[in-house]
Amino acid sequence: MKEITSTNNSLVKQLVQLKDKSRERKKSGTFLIEGQREIELAIKGGYALETVLFCAELFPEEQLNNLLLNVELNGHTERSRSTVEYPITVIEISKEIYQKLAHRGTTEGILAVAKTKTHDVKDLVFNNESPLILVAEAPEKPGNIGALLRTADAANVDAVIIANPKTDLYNPNIIRSSVGCVFTTPIAMGTTDEIISFLQSNHINIYCAALQASVDYHTQDFTKPSAIVVGTEATGLSEAWRQHSTQNIIIPMQGEIDSMNVSVAAGILIFEAKRQRNFE
Repeated sequence: MKEITSTNNSLVKQLVQLKDKSRERKKSGTFLIEGQREIELAIKGGYALETVLFCAELFPEEQLNNLLLNVELNGHTERSRSTVEYPITVIEISKEIYQKLAHRGTTEGILAVAKTKTHDVKDLVFNNESPLILVAEAPEKPGNIGALLRTADAANVDAVIIANPKTDLYNPNIIRSSVGCVFTTPIAMGTTDEIISFLQSNHINIYCAALQASVDYHTQDFTKPSAIVVGTEATGLSEAWRQHSTQNIIIPMQGEIDSMNVSVAAGILIFEAKRQRNFE
């Protein structure tokens, strides 16, 4: 097992860049995960870990062995707990280094470097004959993206598709705000035109949350293959979505404003679809 104690170490400097810079994540094809739950969800989601870094002062080695055994059982030969052999690079780091690399304020003591995945919409495959999909056009705020992914996970939708993405999916704020759901939810990305073409070729109805030419959301039949499409609070959906919509839908407002947070709106629409499907 390696050990690093200096914050001036070249690997530490590289990992700081990986945490802070989207271009570094894209260039290397890797990203940083913080926290045991998030790492375990990444393993469950089939992400390949390259390196695990832990601070023994905060994260005992016995706990580390249990985590690494989980890695073993998800893609390596099973071994007994008493003979754990690390299938990936494991580095013990000082508390000072951990705090330099950690994104959030709480100190848990465990980090991992993982390989990114491709998220091309053309590669998306559904096991469900009547898929339910959440589409978000041009979401920018990591907190909103994380909340959308948590909503999608809670409803167990078949996929989340992001049109015209503005933010790196492996931004630490998205990982944090999604509570790791970014790893376990099928996610695809593409341009608006690519996604519309994909949905139409797969005979999936398109329901756009929009003010124009819309009907109350609960009047529609979401039991058939359905994509619920939401836009940003500031600009809504682009004209292309409205032109290709099966039906525009609206959540009736009873107060003074005419919009709500995108993740809240998505939750209302998605769970109406789940209600119609009897929460299958």
